[in-house]
Amino acid sequence: MNPRVVFWAPVAIRALGALLAALACGYFWGRTAFFVCALLLALGAIALQLHYLRQLSSWLDEPASAKLPDGWGAWTGIFARLYRLRRDDERNQAELSEWLARFRQAMYLLPDGVAIMDDVLFLEWCNPAAEQHLGLQYERDAGMRVTNLVRHPDFIDYIVLGRYEQPLMLSQRERRLVVHVIPFENRRQILVTHDITELDRIERVRRDFIANASHELRTPLTVIVGFLEIALAQPDLDENVRLAHLKLMTEQANRMQNLVADMLTLSRLESVEHTPRSERVQMSALCQQLLQDAQALSQGRHQISLEYDAAAPDLCGSLEELHSAFGNLASNAVRYTQDGGQIVLRWTRDGAGACFAVQDSGIGIEYKHIPRLTERFYRVDKGRSRDSQGTGLGLAIVKHVLLRHHGQLQITSEPGRGSTFAARFDVAALWQDGATE
Repeated sequence: MNPRVVFWAPVAIRALGALLAALACGYFWGRTAFFVCALLLALGAIALQLHYLRQLSSWLDEPASAKLPDGWGAWTGIFARLYRLRRDDERNQAELSEWLARFRQAMYLLPDGVAIMDDVLFLEWCNPAAEQHLGLQYERDAGMRVTNLVRHPDFIDYIVLGRYEQPLMLSQRERRLVVHVIPFENRRQILVTHDITELDRIERVRRDFIANASHELRTPLTVIVGFLEIALAQPDLDENVRLAHLKLMTEQANRMQNLVADMLTLSRLESVEHTPRSERVQMSALCQQLLQDAQALSQGRHQISLEYDAAAPDLCGSLEELHSAFGNLASNAVRYTQDGGQIVLRWTRDGAGACFAVQDSGIGIEYKHIPRLTERFYRVDKGRSRDSQGTGLGLAIVKHVLLRHHGQLQITSEPGRGSTFAARFDVAALWQDGATE
């Protein structure tokens, strides 16, 4: 039906009713009664309209607290539509508030820093990541100029010059950051910071690894190539000299073979796809094997003993990997302990877990070197390490094996008094009775 008809039909009926009431008064009480009745009805209608207009005005001033009346006549439909509009608006406001809350929560949880600036670089909002990256505090710094808060020359030049086509690489608060500025709307800009500290460290480790591996392989190759060139240039070389050269070439080839084997082992241990086996590792048999291996490597030059706690539980994991890790610790003790020194292999309980330790009376290590001992190719004394036929990857392999078996390596050492390398395992690494292999 036509909305105009819907509105004006009731109005016409009510006007006709009022007119009939006035005519009835005039019919019974005369013309004066007609005009008085008509005037009173008109004044009543005007007063009613003014009353509803006042209520509508009050509601418009305070829509949240004022209550809409039910209304009468045409006002009934008007107030009903206003009530529906308010209800829809409240529902839309609730949905918008929910989405804003979700958006703000998502922005707070972003690992990247996000800060909003106005056209004159005043801080309007930032998330916790931006606070960490740039040293900001939103409650304290809101409304302050960003270039006054981050006093880094490169950052200030980047922001002030406004050349945002390329990101800025920034070193800030011991972090390596990539900074982007994205203009949006007409008078605002979004500042985004991405922390690449870990990626930068991984890239640096990769470069160092390639450089160190190339260096370690180049040395034995240089020796082998040099002896081969001598053999080609001097076919009638003395037999004893030739045999000495062959012996040295064999040693260098074995060194390269060991290096490649350790690199492959380390790569396999770092592979996420290669998970360790879950078998029972009989520590009594393993410790006896480690003792025999150490004695064979020592060839009687050291006093090597085993302290085995029968109450200490067995481990759960890969026998091959654990043998490699523990063997590295024992062989290092043999290599870096003077002739006549003492070496003790020890398997004991350690609180709720267990501990395999190798203690020696060797040359010891300065404290400054201890945090870096598990880095690839790191050597305290490079010349002495090469003389001992080490590859520089042994402790890196130990660290990764222990990480895969819920363990950690603890090193204590004092120059001239010896060292203790302890592989500590928590309860998750222990073999539980009733488990199946």
